[in-house]
Amino acid sequence: MSEQKFITPPKEVALKTTAGFFAFGFGSGLAPFAPGTFGTIAAIPFYLVLKEFSWPMYAWLVFIAFVVGVKLCNVTGGRLGVHDYGGIVWDEFVGMWITLFLIPFSWQNLVLGFIVFRFFDIIKPFPIGWLDKRVSGGFGVMIDDVLAGVYGMVVMLLADKYIPNYF
Repeated sequence: MSEQKFITPPKEVALKTTAGFFAFGFGSGLAPFAPGTFGTIAAIPFYLVLKEFSWPMYAWLVFIAFVVGVKLCNVTGGRLGVHDYGGIVWDEFVGMWITLFLIPFSWQNLVLGFIVFRFFDIIKPFPIGWLDKRVSGGFGVMIDDVLAGVYGMVVMLLADKYIPNYF
C-alpha cells in the first residue's frame, strides 16, 4: 500500500473528513497491517447493537448502511485518488453484519462468523473476485464484501441447521 500515490494522504482523509472517518471504519482502517481484519473487528460492537433489533429492522439498517456505504466509499476513494484502497473498511462492516444476519447470537457464532466472513472476503470465490476486478466506484468497493457476507451467512445458516451445537 505504501507505493500508491494519493491525492490526499489516507490519515488525513480518515481523520479530517466525515465520509473518510466512516469509510475508514472510525479509524480502524488505518491499522498498519490487515486493515480489513481490523475493520471487521471494529464492526462487532455495532453488530452487538444491531442484533437487538427485529430481523426486518436489522435488514433495513444493513441495507441503509450499504446504500450510504456506496457513497462513503466513492467519495473517500475520490479524495484518496485510489479506488478500493485497503483502509476503506466500511464494506467489511456491512459484510460482517450480513454474515451474522438471522444467526442466533452466541460468542462462538460471532467468532465463527468472523472467520467465515474473512475467509470469503480474502479468497473471493466466483463471482466475488470477478466483480471485484470489474466493478468500480463505491458500488464496486461494497459489492464484493456484500457477496462475501451472503456466502458467510449461508455457511452460518447451514452450520446452525445441520451441525447443532457445533461449538
